[in-house]
Amino acid sequence: MQNNKSQAALEFLMTYGWAILVVLVAIGALAYFGVLSPAKFLPARCTLQSGITCIDHKASIATNTVEVVIKNSLGYDITGIIVKAGSCGVDTNGPLALANGDPGTYVITCTPPLSGSKYNQQLNVSYTITETGLAHNNVGQITSGLE
Repeated sequence: MQNNKSQAALEFLMTYGWAILVVLVAIGALAYFGVLSPAKFLPARCTLQSGITCIDHKASIATNTVEVVIKNSLGYDITGIIVKAGSCGVDTNGPLALANGDPGTYVITCTPPLSGSKYNQQLNVSYTITETGLAHNNVGQITSGLE
């Protein structure tokens, strides 16, 4: 009688053990081949600390550039604006000054060339407040699909 109960318990554990093992192998295979990669599902976004707003952005493989449109919402005019996107470098053609409420477009040429399907890097905006002469650095994140 005792032998039958232990056999039933062992069969129960073996059946569920194999089922759990098959599920784990299937999840592992999906993760290995990139089906469960969260980077594919990240939305495009551009965020900065308060005061400087990222209105729009684009990363382009064709031109090898990252383009960012920022708006001065600090309540002060700013000068000496330097925009840097990750390892791409620094913008050289954008406006150096923005009045309060004004937007500016900054195009950063990337070296080395962009590759992959997503651009996910840190965005740095350095500026000086005109009224006080104090320099500040605004750090954010840019995530964009490559076009």
